[in-house]
Amino acid sequence: MTDGTTAHSDSTAPDGSTGGAAARRPLRVIVGADTFPPDINGSATFARQLAAGLKRRGHDVHVFAPSPDNGWGLRQEEHGGVTLPVHRLLSWRWFPHPWLRFALPWRVLANARRVIAEVQPDVVHFQSHIVVGRGLAPAAREKGIRLVGTNHTMPENITQHVHFLPPPMLRWLVRLQWASAGKWFGLADAVTAPTQRSADYFDKHTGLHDTVAISNGIALSKYTADLGPRDENLIVFLGRLDDEKKIDELVKAVAKLDPALDAKAVIMGDGDQKAKLAALIQELGLQDRVRLAGKVSYDELRATLTRAKVFAMPSVAELQSITTLEAMASGQPIVAANAMALPHLVDEGVNGYLFEPGDIDGFAARLTDVLTAPEEKLRAMREASLRLSAVHDVEHTLDIFEALYRGEPLPPAPEPRTA
Repeated sequence: MTDGTTAHSDSTAPDGSTGGAAARRPLRVIVGADTFPPDINGSATFARQLAAGLKRRGHDVHVFAPSPDNGWGLRQEEHGGVTLPVHRLLSWRWFPHPWLRFALPWRVLANARRVIAEVQPDVVHFQSHIVVGRGLAPAAREKGIRLVGTNHTMPENITQHVHFLPPPMLRWLVRLQWASAGKWFGLADAVTAPTQRSADYFDKHTGLHDTVAISNGIALSKYTADLGPRDENLIVFLGRLDDEKKIDELVKAVAKLDPALDAKAVIMGDGDQKAKLAALIQELGLQDRVRLAGKVSYDELRATLTRAKVFAMPSVAELQSITTLEAMASGQPIVAANAMALPHLVDEGVNGYLFEPGDIDGFAARLTDVLTAPEEKLRAMREASLRLSAVHDVEHTLDIFEALYRGEPLPPAPEPRTA
């Protein structure tokens, strides 16, 4: 970061004041993102939630993001129940991917300068260094505007979109992306990541330091927990059907469960692995036990999370895992891969269990531990998930970012939540 400061060491507001009424005035914020709804992924969800939440709190919020189609320019769009001005950038489709589009790198700095000149923000908050951040970061720095960056990206994951390249070139691409992240995030006054593990991982690979762990947050009040007994052994997964999610391991683990458990799995989400998963389910003869539900409504999503008996997350590339948080807020025990940020969400034996990535037998065993647990143990695990989800309330996340934008001390964590 440019001056080595953290959220705790800068007590001045973006307008240069040090407190009082001026520090509490509404802020004008640009939220920049390489992916934004209608895209469906964790980073896009966070950017929408952040922008809409700040707008509901009375701030003037503009979004700077690639166009989801062949058009561009300023649009008034509905997101999260509010209308936001979204500055859409001309984008190109990455054809190896079913939906991915990217803004043109050679135009992003000029576009960032133009939008910053039009909006005159107090704060610029970018979510990625890949394209949008490399425009917004230097443009904000040129104008002396407070700059915050949040990393939602692991360069290792980017390689799945260019898997046709030879391994040496993929390794070179990962190194190049980490160097790029260090360069552009290094311009920021403060850098954040969704968990402490992802913050440490980011600092290790970029050479930066003092990255602040701030949960992406979810609207806890929208999820309902049922602490009582279940009448079925339902396993649920929610997320994109992409390679790094390792959903095939869940399918294979279900195949190893004792048939006497009569366990069923519902996989909610869509993605480029759907056809492969369908073929695997067919190959293993699990058509009556594993259902690919595809994209579902929010009502169905929340109802399914409430009635499930266990939530499974085999992904090896989660910087936080919003969907796991949604399951915890629904009072679900969690069985997750011991990888990246997931151990931050699973207190072993308390609200769930971890298994080693790739260990299908271990995965099946941990699912069995939950499915066969006595009701008293299950209730305790459900209560633990609710308690552990409390610090991830989106309202607390918004409190933290407001403080960070103003250069104030970060607020304390909220009280534990119960059903």
